[in-house]
Amino acid sequence: MRNILSVTNVLGHLLMVFSVTYLLPISTAIIYRDGTLITFVASLGACLIASAVLTLTTRHHRTELKARDGFILVALAWILISAIATVPLMLHEQLSFTDAFFETMSGLTTTGATVMSGLDQVAPSINLWRHTLNWLGGMGIIVLAVAILPMLGVGGMQLFRAEVPGPIKDAKLTARIADTATVLWIVYLALTLVCLLALRLAGMNWFDAICHAFAALSLGGFSTRDASIGAFNSPLIEAILIVFMVLAALNFATHFTAWRERKLKAYWRDAEVRGVLFVLIWSILICTCYLWFTDTYHHFLTALRHVSFNLVSIATDCGFASVDYAQWPIFVSFWILFLSSITASSGSTGGGVKMIRTLVLIRQSSRELTRMLHPTLVSPVTVGGAPIPNNIVIAILGFIFLYFMSIVVLTFMLIFGGLDFISAFTAVIACINNAGPGLGQVGPATNYGSLTDYEIWVLTFTMLLGRLEVFSLLILFTPQFWRK
Repeated sequence: MRNILSVTNVLGHLLMVFSVTYLLPISTAIIYRDGTLITFVASLGACLIASAVLTLTTRHHRTELKARDGFILVALAWILISAIATVPLMLHEQLSFTDAFFETMSGLTTTGATVMSGLDQVAPSINLWRHTLNWLGGMGIIVLAVAILPMLGVGGMQLFRAEVPGPIKDAKLTARIADTATVLWIVYLALTLVCLLALRLAGMNWFDAICHAFAALSLGGFSTRDASIGAFNSPLIEAILIVFMVLAALNFATHFTAWRERKLKAYWRDAEVRGVLFVLIWSILICTCYLWFTDTYHHFLTALRHVSFNLVSIATDCGFASVDYAQWPIFVSFWILFLSSITASSGSTGGGVKMIRTLVLIRQSSRELTRMLHPTLVSPVTVGGAPIPNNIVIAILGFIFLYFMSIVVLTFMLIFGGLDFISAFTAVIACINNAGPGLGQVGPATNYGSLTDYEIWVLTFTMLLGRLEVFSLLILFTPQFWRK
């Protein structure tokens, strides 16, 4: 009981940190006079009151967080912050709590799936709020808290491991975990600012540039337009976004290492970077040729433009779209969605299995084939020249099993609710990978607004499951987790 109260106390402090984000839409409401000022001031007040209640009622229960406390806190933080963030959408956009919670969870998990239509006419402050949630969720509100809340102490490492995906969990860039989180946020902020300026110079107005820079670096995929990036019809804007989506899909620790060493060789030394670039380049070339040969596009360069942008967007789990790729031959559409499962690097803002696990599984499969011919051969699994311990390989196999079984179970849950197979399967793939649009009823030309409340809640859980990388959430449902 005491541990739960300690977690509740930290939740109160996290809400206090989160309340600062309301200053952005409040400032926007003042500048644009879009009629949302009272809405966001009331939302800020509600957030501060909730923070005060949680903090003051548990002020005598502040203790060091343990490993299991970190998992509880991370899950509750995403749920509570998503719930608090619904207030502006319910008050101003008149969304139901179900739809508003889906929208905010989609934002914070950087999924980019939306139930909202008419985004071109939505109040600027509301659009900025959605994109701010994207940006905060990209690096993780928990990592932000670890960076600035000294009260977490050494226990912050438990939060960091529960929140940040992949090997970066155990690879500190600095001596102190709070400093590591700070470094990652500095890199994240710097890339966001560069992207913002590039989009502004490419022709976007300041507001659109800010929103889309937030969405690109977080790989969140929200847009200020119903037609997403297609509304701008600009090859230059698409090229800029491709660059920053790829950068966001790489390990931010690698970005920091490259900056610290002042050498681009840091990227080539990273096996994940090589894997990501290999998959993207060859997939773009193959899909472009396929669309050209099937006369989907009569000109090779036109096919190359649209394939490059949309494939990179979905493969990196961003979710922008410039055309309705659901109308392309089914091979290309499904291949793009498949890539969303494997392309992003660990320690990036992307989702899915992650490239490092893909590389380990490829090496492990190769080792097993070799062992069939040479049973006594000792051949360790290596990635980038570094040996991977067997316990890590086994953990990855366990993750992959739970990942695919989750897809199967969740797809059947949606089919049980009446959704057709293509829409159900691709919606689950898109949400568990935090990629955004699927196919069928949830394709890039539509959104999730036509789904029933039951389907919305299933996919809301799916987004959180994917963002916390399956283990960090499912562990809460195991009996042994709750045993003393």
